[in-house]
Amino acid sequence: MSPKKSAAAKKSAPAEAPPEARLRIVADAKKSRVEPLAGAPQARKGLSGAGEPGETTTEEIWARYHKARKAKKPDDIETLRNLLMERHQPLVRYIAERQLQSLPKSIDIDDLISWGNFGLMDAIRGFEPERNIKFKTYCTMRIRGSILDHLRSQDWVPRLVRLKASRIERAYQKLTGEYGREPTHAELASELNMEHDELAVEISSANAKAMFSLSEKWEDREDDSSVEKVDVLEDRRATDPIGELHKRDMMHFLTRSLTHKERFIIEQYYQVGHTMREIGEMLALTESRVCQIHSNVMLRLKDLLGQKSGTLLM
Repeated sequence: MSPKKSAAAKKSAPAEAPPEARLRIVADAKKSRVEPLAGAPQARKGLSGAGEPGETTTEEIWARYHKARKAKKPDDIETLRNLLMERHQPLVRYIAERQLQSLPKSIDIDDLISWGNFGLMDAIRGFEPERNIKFKTYCTMRIRGSILDHLRSQDWVPRLVRLKASRIERAYQKLTGEYGREPTHAELASELNMEHDELAVEISSANAKAMFSLSEKWEDREDDSSVEKVDVLEDRRATDPIGELHKRDMMHFLTRSLTHKERFIIEQYYQVGHTMREIGEMLALTESRVCQIHSNVMLRLKDLLGQKSGTLLM
């Protein structure tokens, strides 16, 4: 390389910084890589004296929270409390998901998380580090208790009924495992040290502990179609068409051998619901005569049914 080119290369290359400058550049670079806490200006304001926000740990937030409480600074207390709420949100979700596994499907996970946040807020306000108890242990009980309190407040069944139902269910499962079959009423009563009548009353009252939403989807289907429970609910007040056909056929079979007057009396008495007096007025007969005709028809029908008992689907 010629002397001119080497001189030009030396001139274009940047001058090497002294050691002090290099250390200062590295320190500035480290500071530029620090991430701010999620929360923004209010969080940074609450931690203005805590160094860099990105390096703040939960323990440091707790220390500054207790310090702000002793100094009675409402703005700092509120900001630091919000930071602690954010830090412990995963714990609230974890407890809510665990609780949801034993609850009906009508309960929403977001409702449980919202109720758990109330317990977390109370735990933060009432936590005393002087007792040497871990905050996670303390707030777990408060979060779970807050969720259970809200669930019980919305429950339409008294708590005593649920306790009795749970006791009966545990005894039932125990005896089923021991005998390998469903226990009898006497065995269940003996296990619970209860009288037969008392156990019957308890079982009857425990049957009302469950509530189902008719808008829930029916899951026992092979295809992917969605059907709500209200669509498959039986209407016991509706007329059963198959039963009505059976009744009509049976009435036709029974009355085909009767006279017109006898058939009229049977149909008006059993199908329409008229009394013997009303039927007698319609036929211009006395009530006693209608009762006599009815009795004679019943005796003949009983003999007929006795002869055809092997051929009828009763």
